[in-house]
Amino acid sequence: MVNNPDGSVTRLVTLPSTAPSPDHTTHIPVLSKDITVNPDKNIWVRVFLPREARDSTPPAAGAARKLPLIVYFHGGGFVICSAATTVFHDLCALMAAEIGAVVVSVEYRLAPEHRLPAAYEDGVEALKWIKSSGEAWVSEYADVSRCFLMGSSAGGNLAYFAGIHVADSVADLEPLKIRGLILHQPFFGGIHRSGSEVRLENDGVLPLCSTDLMWELALPEGLDRDHEYSNPMAKNASEHCSKIGRVGWKFLVAGCEGDLLHDRQVEFVDMLKGNGIEVEAVFVRGDCHVIELFDSSKAKALFGRVKNFMA
Repeated sequence: MVNNPDGSVTRLVTLPSTAPSPDHTTHIPVLSKDITVNPDKNIWVRVFLPREARDSTPPAAGAARKLPLIVYFHGGGFVICSAATTVFHDLCALMAAEIGAVVVSVEYRLAPEHRLPAAYEDGVEALKWIKSSGEAWVSEYADVSRCFLMGSSAGGNLAYFAGIHVADSVADLEPLKIRGLILHQPFFGGIHRSGSEVRLENDGVLPLCSTDLMWELALPEGLDRDHEYSNPMAKNASEHCSKIGRVGWKFLVAGCEGDLLHDRQVEFVDMLKGNGIEVEAVFVRGDCHVIELFDSSKAKALFGRVKNFMA
């Protein structure tokens, strides 16, 4: 990336993207389409629907036959990537098929052009859109009373803070009801280096210099990595957990020992448990940051855990 005088950056590498697949004449197992949420902010969603649900479950079948809803936030350090980025499109399509869920993947604004909390605000706006849009694939096939917020890397951070933002006003989202949060290798940081950050400083997938740069670009100007957006353990942890406890959300936190962020994630899990929050933590040996984006067998294993968690 190249820094520009106006505070924006030029992203020199364009990551491969994939168009949605709404064509009902194809035989792909999961259909998808893009819908605008807020044109002024360029917020939109990509909705994924298992073809089997559309072909075999009449909309009139009622809530008992509807699929759970996953609201998904992509990764990229808040600075790069999109809901259309191929690895995230493919992950969401596989997730919809493996779990049997309607997936709404959110396109949110990126830093540094739009620093945090802009992404959190966009996540909240997407939840409000789901509540009131009446979009057919959501209203006809998704049981919005069984909603889970999920994100990978920075998206896991976003899912957590979007949840915190709405925890005091969940009644305003009804009939949408959030049942839990699924944080896939969430992106957290801090001023003091963790053991895994030191051990994996030169990691080939996510080196420490990259996380430092992403936080420099994403955080509000003048704030350091011990701000709660980066380090939710440093400040307001008990207050946030009190909000979560009042609404009764449960958590699934998935990670791996080969991820530079591993120790932050373990600390986060310990913080939640210490404040009485129900948490299922799964940390596998080896692997690397967001390995599931590139290995379908590991993605399927993750989705098996997610499906059990949502049951």
